[in-house]
Amino acid sequence: MTTVDHKKIGIMYSVTAFIFFIIGGVEALMLRVQLGTPDSTFLSAEAYNQIFTMHGTTMIFLVVMPLSAGLANYLLPLMVGARDVAFPRLNAFGFWVFLAGGLFMYSSFFLGGAPNGGWFGYAPLSRLTPGHNMDYWVFGLQILGIASLTGAINLIVTVINLRAPGMTLFRMPIFVWMSLVAQFLLLFALPVITVALFLLMFDRQFGANFFNAQAGADPLLWQHLFWLFGHPEVYILILPAMGVVSEILPVFSRKPLFGYQVMVISGIAIGFIGWGVWAHHMFATGIGPVATSAFSASTMFIAVPTGVKIFNWLSTMWKGKIRATSPMLFAVGFVTMFTIGGLSGVTHAIVPHDTQQTDTYYIVAHFHYVLFGGSIFGLFGGIYYWWPKFTGKLLSETLGKWQFWLMLAGFNLTFGPFHILGLQGMPRRVYTYPDGMGWNFWNMAATVGSFMIALAVLVFMVNVWKARKSPLVPEDPWDSRTLEWSIPSPPPEYNFAKIPVVTARDDWWHQKYEEDENGRAVRRKEMAPDVVALLGRRSSAVAVADGPPPPGGEGAGDEATTGTGSGEGDDTGDHTGDHTGDHTEHIHMPSPSYWPLVSSLGLPVLSYGLIYQYLPVSVLGGLWILGSLYAWALEPSTAPEEPEPELSSSTELAPVSQGTD
Repeated sequence: MTTVDHKKIGIMYSVTAFIFFIIGGVEALMLRVQLGTPDSTFLSAEAYNQIFTMHGTTMIFLVVMPLSAGLANYLLPLMVGARDVAFPRLNAFGFWVFLAGGLFMYSSFFLGGAPNGGWFGYAPLSRLTPGHNMDYWVFGLQILGIASLTGAINLIVTVINLRAPGMTLFRMPIFVWMSLVAQFLLLFALPVITVALFLLMFDRQFGANFFNAQAGADPLLWQHLFWLFGHPEVYILILPAMGVVSEILPVFSRKPLFGYQVMVISGIAIGFIGWGVWAHHMFATGIGPVATSAFSASTMFIAVPTGVKIFNWLSTMWKGKIRATSPMLFAVGFVTMFTIGGLSGVTHAIVPHDTQQTDTYYIVAHFHYVLFGGSIFGLFGGIYYWWPKFTGKLLSETLGKWQFWLMLAGFNLTFGPFHILGLQGMPRRVYTYPDGMGWNFWNMAATVGSFMIALAVLVFMVNVWKARKSPLVPEDPWDSRTLEWSIPSPPPEYNFAKIPVVTARDDWWHQKYEEDENGRAVRRKEMAPDVVALLGRRSSAVAVADGPPPPGGEGAGDEATTGTGSGEGDDTGDHTGDHTGDHTEHIHMPSPSYWPLVSSLGLPVLSYGLIYQYLPVSVLGGLWILGSLYAWALEPSTAPEEPEPELSSSTELAPVSQGTD
């Protein structure tokens, strides 16, 4: 509860988000049971509205975003060669605020009813909804926004300022790049939804008329504000998963990422263009021919950098030495499902087509293919890939493949029929439908598919449980390319015993491999002693299926047949040089603190007071926040008298070499 270690906080983010994933999944099953048969009475209309709203809100704000944040928290400092994030206590504060926001929102179930106006909160409906249901949505999202904003600032500063010597922008791992773009999107998108939420709060709490059409307000104002945030939000959710997949595919294809720089520029382009497509959510609202034409063109245009990425992923795998491991399967699943979702997204750019499909299940199919088939598949791939780094152990490949195929089949059985239902005219956001509409079969098929997804998630939980007793595996079990694999697993608190010096993109790979006279990758005959030491650690552990031979062992020198170079000619360093350079330094880690946790708890107190308009509670919450922040500021960030950690010989690793740039 007092930790400020970015790795522990990353795990806390991920575990909490996974718990919310289970809750959101149960909500989804309830919705599918309700819609599995016509005229169902499993849920009342009011209960359906609450569960439907909380399912969407949970999956976006409490699952996909924090899962990405968890991976970024854990991996970004490791990937850029830093010992921690730039602001460790702010990082802890962000997690506790996220948890407080999630618990606050779910407390509504026990305090009169959960939000019931849809996860999009369209005004003026959300303004007029009686009770405090939507108040919890408004204040809950405000709290979660604070968490996301602090995390975005922290990660941006970390990547910009704390990169290891020699790690230029175009030597950063692609996951770092995509996370960086996503954090910038968060930084600029969150203020937009914050403004909208403040306006809605004033309407609901203080009788303002920002969304009151009877008082002359424009009811489309909310949609403009919400989707100006909402469409960049799609890329906030998908870009980190794109980064994960871009790390996995090269490792399990045994090739460098095809077109690294183009992939980076495409990610940045998606971030920019993503701001100019929000109105395609509003083609059916009558925004006029000029606006529809402009946003139709921009929506088509954003398919270009997205398509570039897809072709580059395929080119990375082309003629590669494919290893069909669980991470690779989920990565390929991501590419396939995201492509289907992307193609249905292009149809939104066609105004007559969009007008027909708006508010039908076709839309539900599209965004589930993008956000579940994309983000969730990509993030599961990342979990399988980096699990040995998190724990020093591997998840079961057998169970991983069972999970993948069950999830892939269940996913397509659930959301594939939504396309048909949408084209048949089934409206979304309805809690039941009459018999005889021709929708019964596909709705039942989707319900069966949803339970297959649930079974796949259960297999994953069994896999995690069994992995507790798995043997330790080598430190670099996948023969990976990036810096985080050049240190022990799990990493020590200080990450790097010596700050690494980066001489090339995929620096860790180049420490292990060199090119022969034919341009093929071969194991270096002379590796730095610390590289050999790390690769040889845990050599008695269980061999990894399809994994690389140990250095100097059988097959060394002839195992890789594909190129290793970055493709940009920047591998000019001496990767076998000694690692006793002048980058050894004293390690001062930040001290643990209770104040980030205490400060975060004041936000729900303040919000409860505002919702129920009970001034003493609001004042208490405000004073709680101010007092704890003041105490936080006065507490020393490090303990000067604290002895420096003793570094054993096994951790005296200099993961990169000296060399010229």
